[in-house]
Amino acid sequence: MRLLDRYLLRELLQPLIYCLGGFLISWAAFDLFAELGRFQERRMVAADIAEYYLVKTPEFLVFVLPIALLLAVLYALTNHARHNEITAIRAAGVSLWRLSMPYFIVSLLGTGALLLMNEFWVPTSIEKAERILQRHLPAPQGAPPPGVVRNLGFTNSRERRVWQVGSYNLLSGEMSNPQVISTGQDGSHLWLKADRGVPTNGGWCFFNVREFRGAPESGSMPLPHLQTNILFVPEFTETPEQIRSEVRLSGSLTLRMAKKADIPIYEILNYLRLHPQPSRTDAAWLFTKLHGRLAAPWTCVVVVLIALPFGAASGRRNLFAGVAGSIVICFVYFVVQQVGLALGTGMYLAPWLAAWLPNAAFAAAGLWATARVR
Repeated sequence: MRLLDRYLLRELLQPLIYCLGGFLISWAAFDLFAELGRFQERRMVAADIAEYYLVKTPEFLVFVLPIALLLAVLYALTNHARHNEITAIRAAGVSLWRLSMPYFIVSLLGTGALLLMNEFWVPTSIEKAERILQRHLPAPQGAPPPGVVRNLGFTNSRERRVWQVGSYNLLSGEMSNPQVISTGQDGSHLWLKADRGVPTNGGWCFFNVREFRGAPESGSMPLPHLQTNILFVPEFTETPEQIRSEVRLSGSLTLRMAKKADIPIYEILNYLRLHPQPSRTDAAWLFTKLHGRLAAPWTCVVVVLIALPFGAASGRRNLFAGVAGSIVICFVYFVVQQVGLALGTGMYLAPWLAAWLPNAAFAAAGLWATARVR
């Protein structure tokens, strides 16, 4: 790495760390003042509160990282321009695009960090935070144990199977009182009832099984076919991961209230494996969410493109005008991003267009404005 790149990177990372730390401290302080009464009602001690905010931090960082990066790039560029460093660097034959390379590297690292947090940490942070809030409260009478879903029913449309489960353990994948109705290509029916089922070796193992078969003719009653203590069914390819995705997404599709950070990409793909042909409204919602999840991390790159023309040119005009202008444009970008997702889920725009158009439009505008900087 060249000496110039190390210098520019150091001058960027310092304000970026300060911005992230300041935002994090401010968020925790304001939220603590607002939620202190609820924490006391739930008998939480200092260690519980600290753990609660530690668990919630990834969810907050996903929102604030692009804003902190925007402010850090603006500060670094305007500071360089104010001391005529950008003029000197460009006079030495270094183009503005080459000068901004460290900023794009940091933005790409931020994009990867956002993608990882959205996929692996944020989806579970909400559930973990809720468990911390409920830690010292007695469980409601008759409530299922943590991680257990009662009266679960779902359909595997791809393989024409309907599952009805008395209770399902989301952690172990074990189910009690499962009933599976499978329809063959010829219209015949297989009805399997068991006391218990567990996933194993790429299929399902059932215990105390009774199996009934029905002829293709409509209205025919299923007849007893098999009764055994243990039955392994490799044809049942539903995985615990797909069932967990079904549990999470079925409620979201019904209520249309799932937050952007609630549903990772792999859960959407798992759901689509069980439902390869969802209804038109569900397809619009699912694919808009999918493309939105893919497009959202690239906000870090977009904010750098927005900040470049304002920060690099601020030496020849009012400093605060450039900073305020870029912040206003960035705010408009976030508004357009949310409007685009709403249009996609409402079937007014194609899902991919609704998710990616704000990124493409504002990135193109940033490239055009940066190319005009002299």
